Amino acid sequence: MTHTKADLKIMQGWPLERKIMVTQTRITEWYLRHDGQVAVSFSGGKDSTVLLDLARRCYPDIEAVYVDTGLEFPEVREFAMSLPNVTVLKPDMNFRQVLDTYGWCFPSKDVADALYYARRGSAWAIRDFKGLNKDGTTSEYRRTRYLPWAFLLDSPLKISSKCCVVMKENPLIRYAKQSGKAEIIGTLAAESHRREQAWLQTGCNAFDSKRPVSKPISFWTEQDILRYLRDFHIPYASVYGDIAEDKKGRLHTTGETRTGCIFCPIGCHRDKVNRFQRLAVTHPKLYEYCIHTLGLAELLDYIGVDYGSEKNT
Repeated sequence: MTHTKADLKIMQGWPLERKIMVTQTRITEWYLRHDGQVAVSFSGGKDSTVLLDLARRCYPDIEAVYVDTGLEFPEVREFAMSLPNVTVLKPDMNFRQVLDTYGWCFPSKDVADALYYARRGSAWAIRDFKGLNKDGTTSEYRRTRYLPWAFLLDSPLKISSKCCVVMKENPLIRYAKQSGKAEIIGTLAAESHRREQAWLQTGCNAFDSKRPVSKPISFWTEQDILRYLRDFHIPYASVYGDIAEDKKGRLHTTGETRTGCIFCPIGCHRDKVNRFQRLAVTHPKLYEYCIHTLGLAELLDYIGVDYGSEKNT
């Protein structure tokens, strides 16, 4: 591994000023290695908004690439489209086709992926849901992460992580091949185990990976993102609301905390008031489309997640 978890913890504890300098150094290294043939993968969310601002402070003409999946909040899409030098891509399939073919992504990408392959007889995936290592010994990690969701193996629900690949990753990979431009993406290692492991393996700049990609804000935290937006007065999508500070000095948004795919059920089982309950209030037409037309109600009913309006919670 290039880094350790201890390295990550140290870097996450750096002051924002140092993080900015290191991030812009990584962007410059990536830019120079690829002779300026790079592009920022821009979702319109707050993390990629910070990344794009950092990159354009170094290279004002750097291109942003936005995948118009139809799954973003309208406010996020409008904001993304409002910025200069943004190339818009489209996926090959629409979301309804993805659902019909592959199903919903739940409860996480890793577990959804294992569910998809376990149902098709893959030995590694079956072991995951038995809580076992490859040698047959007990894996506490797998027992904790996969075993609680083994009941979904026999459910009538289609589940996989393919939606992210089809809707977002494939258009970006195709564009990188066609344009010859190397990607810069705004993911944080703190967001998921998968993203943490990816950063530990390659660091910020994965020069020699099968899919070369730069992740120069990987060691940032949510607080860093919010502080940067606030302190540098960076415009961002209105769906987040304002950036406020609590009594302990921690920053938070008064609207949505995260955006991503508006219909994605990942993590909804952990929320006291989940995104669909909020969506019923803020975007009722999208709520009706998601819950009833797309049929998310079937999944939420099966796992026991309430999706009624937050006004009634």
